[in-house]
Amino acid sequence: MQKITVYSTPVCPYCVRAKSLLKSKGYTYEEIDVSQDAALRETMVQKAGGRRTVPQIFVGETHVGGFDDLSALDRQGGLAPLVERA
Repeated sequence: MQKITVYSTPVCPYCVRAKSLLKSKGYTYEEIDVSQDAALRETMVQKAGGRRTVPQIFVGETHVGGFDDLSALDRQGGLAPLVERA
Protein backbone atom coordinates (compact mmCIF):
# COMPACT_ATOMS: atom_id res chain seq x y z
CA MET A 1 0.00 0.00 0.00
CA GLN A 2 1.27 3.45 -0.93
CA LYS A 3 1.74 6.14 1.72
CA ILE A 4 -0.81 8.96 1.45
CA THR A 5 0.23 12.50 2.39
CA VAL A 6 -2.22 15.38 2.78
CA TYR A 7 -0.86 18.92 3.04
CA SER A 8 -3.56 20.97 4.74
CA THR A 9 -4.58 23.77 7.07
CA PRO A 10 -7.03 23.52 9.99
CA VAL A 11 -9.61 25.94 8.57
CA CYS A 12 -9.83 24.52 5.05
CA PRO A 13 -13.20 22.89 4.23
CA TYR A 14 -11.73 21.09 1.22
CA CYS A 15 -9.05 19.59 3.48
CA VAL A 16 -11.77 18.27 5.77
CA ARG A 17 -13.61 16.77 2.79
CA ALA A 18 -10.46 15.14 1.41
CA LYS A 19 -9.59 13.58 4.76
CA SER A 20 -13.18 12.41 5.17
CA LEU A 21 -13.14 10.75 1.75
CA LEU A 22 -9.88 8.96 2.54
CA LYS A 23 -11.21 7.80 5.93
CA SER A 24 -14.44 6.56 4.32
CA LYS A 25 -12.32 4.34 2.07
CA GLY A 26 -10.40 2.99 5.06
CA TYR A 27 -7.13 4.68 4.11
CA THR A 28 -4.73 6.13 6.64
CA TYR A 29 -2.73 9.21 5.76
CA GLU A 30 -0.08 11.54 7.08
CA GLU A 31 -1.36 15.09 7.50
CA ILE A 32 1.11 17.95 7.22
CA ASP A 33 -0.22 21.28 8.53
CA VAL A 34 1.31 24.09 6.47
CA SER A 35 -0.63 26.93 8.12
CA GLN A 36 2.13 28.11 10.44
CA ASP A 37 5.28 26.98 8.65
CA ALA A 38 6.41 28.83 5.53
CA ALA A 39 9.14 26.28 4.81
CA LEU A 40 6.66 23.38 4.84
CA ARG A 41 4.32 25.34 2.59
CA GLU A 42 7.16 26.04 0.16
CA THR A 43 8.06 22.35 0.15
CA MET A 44 4.43 21.57 -0.70
CA VAL A 45 4.40 24.17 -3.51
CA GLN A 46 7.59 22.73 -5.00
CA LYS A 47 6.31 19.14 -4.83
CA ALA A 48 2.92 20.18 -6.23
CA GLY A 49 4.36 21.85 -9.30
CA GLY A 50 3.64 25.38 -8.12
CA ARG A 51 0.13 24.82 -6.75
CA ARG A 52 -0.26 26.89 -3.59
CA THR A 53 -3.75 25.92 -2.44
CA VAL A 54 -4.59 23.24 0.10
CA PRO A 55 -5.15 20.43 0.25
CA GLN A 56 -2.41 18.96 -1.88
CA ILE A 57 -2.58 15.19 -1.83
CA PHE A 58 0.12 12.70 -2.72
CA VAL A 59 -0.13 8.93 -3.02
CA GLY A 60 3.41 7.69 -2.78
CA GLU A 61 5.32 10.07 -5.05
CA THR A 62 2.28 10.67 -7.30
CA HIS A 63 0.71 14.11 -6.98
CA VAL A 64 -3.06 13.62 -7.03
CA GLY A 65 -3.92 17.32 -6.60
CA GLY A 66 -6.61 18.86 -4.44
CA PHE A 67 -9.95 17.58 -3.17
CA ASP A 68 -11.71 17.89 -6.54
CA ASP A 69 -8.92 15.88 -8.18
CA LEU A 70 -9.04 13.24 -5.43
CA SER A 71 -12.81 12.96 -5.68
CA ALA A 72 -12.71 12.66 -9.48
CA LEU A 73 -9.99 10.01 -9.29
CA ASP A 74 -12.12 8.03 -6.84
CA ARG A 75 -15.27 8.34 -9.00
CA GLN A 76 -13.30 7.11 -12.03
CA GLY A 77 -12.10 4.07 -10.08
CA GLY A 78 -8.46 5.16 -10.08
CA LEU A 79 -7.88 5.84 -6.40
CA ALA A 80 -7.89 2.27 -5.08
CA PRO A 81 -5.43 0.92 -7.70
CA LEU A 82 -3.11 3.87 -7.07
CA VAL A 83 -3.16 3.44 -3.28
CA GLU A 84 -2.91 -0.33 -3.36
CA ARG A 85 -0.03 -0.44 -5.84
CA ALA A 86 2.97 -2.16 -4.25
